[in-house]
Amino acid sequence: MVTSVCLVLLSVSIYGPQYGWTDPRTTIFLVVGLILTVVFLYWESKAKEPILPLYLFKNHTFSLTSALGAVIGAGMFGAIVMLPLYFQVVKGYSATSAGLKLIPLMLGIVTTSIFSGKMISKHGHYKRYPIMGTAIMTVGILLMTRLQIDTPYWQISIYAIMVGAGLGLSMQTIVIALQNAVDFKDMGVATSSNTFFRSLGSVFGTAIFGSILTNRVGHYLASNFADLAKTDPKALDGFDMSQLGGITSSTAVLKTLPPVIQHTALEAFVSSFHVVFYAAAPITALGLLLALMLRETPLRTTQDYAAAREEAAGESLG
Repeated sequence: MVTSVCLVLLSVSIYGPQYGWTDPRTTIFLVVGLILTVVFLYWESKAKEPILPLYLFKNHTFSLTSALGAVIGAGMFGAIVMLPLYFQVVKGYSATSAGLKLIPLMLGIVTTSIFSGKMISKHGHYKRYPIMGTAIMTVGILLMTRLQIDTPYWQISIYAIMVGAGLGLSMQTIVIALQNAVDFKDMGVATSSNTFFRSLGSVFGTAIFGSILTNRVGHYLASNFADLAKTDPKALDGFDMSQLGGITSSTAVLKTLPPVIQHTALEAFVSSFHVVFYAAAPITALGLLLALMLRETPLRTTQDYAAAREEAAGESLG
């Protein structure tokens, strides 16, 4: 399992974005990783004490929350990774400042996580929260397509709070739904599996969105500078067009460019971020559809947990 996951992650997060998705290293690592995954699943189906019991996937809630966790992971890291890049590249902030600018997003996560937890404890209903969360997160990501070079921070903060609020309503709630649906003996492996699928989704999401950003930046840089050459040829006097390649590999080059050229390059980055957010929105919208399919069952009580502990103690003594 470890080998298969590592090979797939190397292919998706390193070789694919760096060398291209058709590069032999990318395809070989991905194919071998997938083959080993199939071998692992076959091995697990025969094992007496499997690491990941495959019968869990017959549980509707486990399968659904695993998929939902992966979707939320992809959408979460799409926002968390791309927003700091926007702050660094477009706004010119340092890495530390860009990270601090994410505080509104974190506040959204913390606030709604606490709120949803208290409401679930009080009323016993949990299905509504991932539905609201994925819907709010989708709207927040779509609003991020409105970001421009001169967008004020307060406006960005509102969008970030919305995404964070959606994440806070969704992430822990699906864990509650999962733990409420599986047997007590499977609760540990089911919870850790959900975290694993969410992490896997975040890796794939980051790799996909990063590849989209890199591809679109190159496209928009070429397009924007071609338009600039037609509308204002004098603006490019003395500018070496070969520097465009340096912009995509090191954004520090932007600070050395003349104002008109710098603005044109920043517009290319902004347009590229728009494409990334447009790509992320359908993924979180898929999360909304999955949340709507979630089955709500009555929450277990303290007596249920006490009975399970007594049963486990009896089995160990027996």
